[in-house]
Amino acid sequence: MRHTTKNYSKLSVILLAYVAFIALGMPDGLLGIAWPSMRVDFAIPLDSLGMLLFASVSGYMTSSFLSGTLIARMGVGKLLTISCALTGSALVGYTLVPSWWMMVLLGVMAGLGAGAIDAGLNTYVAAHFGEGLMQWLHASYGVGVTIGPFIMTMALTALNSWRFGYRVVGGFQFVMAASFLITLSWWNTREEAPAESVREKRLTEYKTPMGQTMRQPRVWLSVLLFFLYVGAEISLGTWVYTLLTESRGVSPQAAGFWAGSFWATFTVGRILAGLYAQRLGSHALVQGGITLALLGALLLWWHPFQLANLLAVALIGIAIAPIFPAMMSGTSRRVGVHFAANTIGMQMAATGLGGALIPSLVGVLARQLSLEIIPVCLVLVFLGLLGAYRLSMVPRTPRDNEFAYE
Repeated sequence: MRHTTKNYSKLSVILLAYVAFIALGMPDGLLGIAWPSMRVDFAIPLDSLGMLLFASVSGYMTSSFLSGTLIARMGVGKLLTISCALTGSALVGYTLVPSWWMMVLLGVMAGLGAGAIDAGLNTYVAAHFGEGLMQWLHASYGVGVTIGPFIMTMALTALNSWRFGYRVVGGFQFVMAASFLITLSWWNTREEAPAESVREKRLTEYKTPMGQTMRQPRVWLSVLLFFLYVGAEISLGTWVYTLLTESRGVSPQAAGFWAGSFWATFTVGRILAGLYAQRLGSHALVQGGITLALLGALLLWWHPFQLANLLAVALIGIAIAPIFPAMMSGTSRRVGVHFAANTIGMQMAATGLGGALIPSLVGVLARQLSLEIIPVCLVLVFLGLLGAYRLSMVPRTPRDNEFAYE
């Protein structure tokens, strides 16, 4: 009976984590649809969106970077409870403030909550579950990003109010906070080991100082992987439509479909990777995914015929789908278990930085040179990612493991 109850709790935690990642993706799907109405209400120019994005990314990077320390001090369950409440308060706050600068400040709060949720759940799943479940966790985020625009579209068409959409999603965040609070013991309970054996410590149970972690070269190499990967992912998602319509003469309708194929194959790829992750292993998923993505970027650069654009975008989408979750699951193998929890937080912070800097740099180069520089940049980033990943998988020396034996 006790064993059955434990399995029930474990299943419930997994399902709750998936729902939480759906909730994490929902706000990201709101802003693009709501922005035209929001800027009219606040009487601000089109490019003011950058202020809100910068504020949220700053909060996201801060909480992600510190998540390892926060988990060590308060535990995963309490961190997720507070973070969901913080995110919900910020989203509902968007609908109540009268001035734009107040909304920007709330953007920092929303980013702080989202970064802690993202890093906290990634750390917990990496510590307790297999690679397949990590793939499905990130597929859940794609579900949330898909649901968000539908919620905002219905709010605008039925009520002509972007605020209602944010209130719905903000309310869902409060529901998640209550769920984490009710199930607090599930997240923080340690598994009992048999009397004759000693259970290995979980990643979340190490309390390695952040300063010690930051002195490890392998940690920064692992952080670089996520900076480059997310930079490539966001660059393609952001610029492929412009490349196809303004440089290659593809109609807006066809370009929209082809650009959408990137996210479609991306989500399908993560679902499929969840089925085969255990059999293939994270190393094969990452190295194979980067190699296929590099081939797709080369095909997008070459584009010998128009249909090659669609094939290239779809190939990149399905190729990169398993990379992020697989690299996250492999963090402890790259840096060692003592540093893994802190490193995961640093990696999540790097995703915000890479997702902002690399697409921006690609845009500057495209404006100064040509839109055709976009696939060239993707090739270079994927080459850098492949090289950095191969270097990160070089077996660690005894000196690398010295801290583990102190």
